[in-house]
Amino acid sequence: MHIQDDTNKTTPLQKMPKPYHDSGNPRALPSIRRRLAAMLYESLLLLGVLSLSFMVPHLILGVIFQISAPGVVLLLHVALVLGIYFVWYWTHGGQTLAMQTWKLKLTTPDGRVPTLRFLVLRYLLAWPSLLFYGAGIVWAVFDRDRQFLHDRLSGTRIVFTHTGQPI
Repeated sequence: MHIQDDTNKTTPLQKMPKPYHDSGNPRALPSIRRRLAAMLYESLLLLGVLSLSFMVPHLILGVIFQISAPGVVLLLHVALVLGIYFVWYWTHGGQTLAMQTWKLKLTTPDGRVPTLRFLVLRYLLAWPSLLFYGAGIVWAVFDRDRQFLHDRLSGTRIVFTHTGQPI
């Protein structure tokens, strides 16, 4: 008589993906807390970027030529500087400086490098995501993959790149 061994059978619960706990998975999804910490750190880094690329040129224009740009031009300048910063870093390794520090990387849902079109779309969609009282960020609490709304809409995702346990 042969006794059947049930140790190799998996339950439906075991078959479900575990993106938050499977830190050995190269496409493991980071916690919301880790991504928010990276955003906070990124904002500190952007103070330096904007000081150099935005404030200095406009101070020179004001001091030397006694002119100041209209408000719309100033906003467009900030958006352009930030857009160049983010898209350049995302196209050169998928990580900004803060993302490197927090072991985060931008990919497509299947783990490939996003194209320039997807990266520009992500940048443009991040503005309303943040400006509407952070609604696109809060979206991650309800999203099945814990992704921000601008990532969901642009076909990108942030993954955890370290083999250690995520925060």
